[in-house]
Amino acid sequence: MNVLLVNGSPHEYGCTFAALSEVKSTLEGEGLGTELFWIGSRPIAACIACRKCVGTGRCVFNDRVNEFLEIAGNFDAYVFGSPVHWAAAGGAITSFMDRVFYAALNGGSDIFYLKPAAAVLSARRAGTTAAFDQLNKYFTLMQMPVVSSQYWNMVHGANGGEVRTDLEGLQIMRTLARNMAYLLRCREAAEQAGVRLPEREKAIFTNFIRE
Repeated sequence: MNVLLVNGSPHEYGCTFAALSEVKSTLEGEGLGTELFWIGSRPIAACIACRKCVGTGRCVFNDRVNEFLEIAGNFDAYVFGSPVHWAAAGGAITSFMDRVFYAALNGGSDIFYLKPAAAVLSARRAGTTAAFDQLNKYFTLMQMPVVSSQYWNMVHGANGGEVRTDLEGLQIMRTLARNMAYLLRCREAAEQAGVRLPEREKAIFTNFIRE
């Protein structure tokens, strides 16, 4: 079983990387494979709702979003990390996740269906819980079990070195990783026992304003 960890910070080896590294090393200690995916520091365009991803599952903009979608299906769980900017997730990771999940949804892809996911936030001081709520909404819309920890998944520090002194935050990352490993083993045991996936209905879309 393998977990893909996404670094949504423009700084490849900053605070978010420090948090994800703690998750990564703990997952590996639990016997899981891991891979880090950095979204980079180049601008990532926002979704323009052109719907060119319908039926293809790929975005019309050929950048790190499509590179991620090419490999995402090979993994069993995901951790998305982001710095906190203005009490929200960073603009780049927000555009990235908007397009990743919209393309998968419109493309009819099941690469994320019922796969565990978690959000990890890093901040100097505040804004983490608002950003945490924001990122978790992607997972619930995609029917992905949200993995929790002993506290909200956050670390604090102005740089990677300071994050590594946030003892509670690092423990939260380790607990998160162990909980994710447990859920993945539960899923594996269910498959081996022949437990069927839930019945799925065709999606119904109802507008709020009707004549």
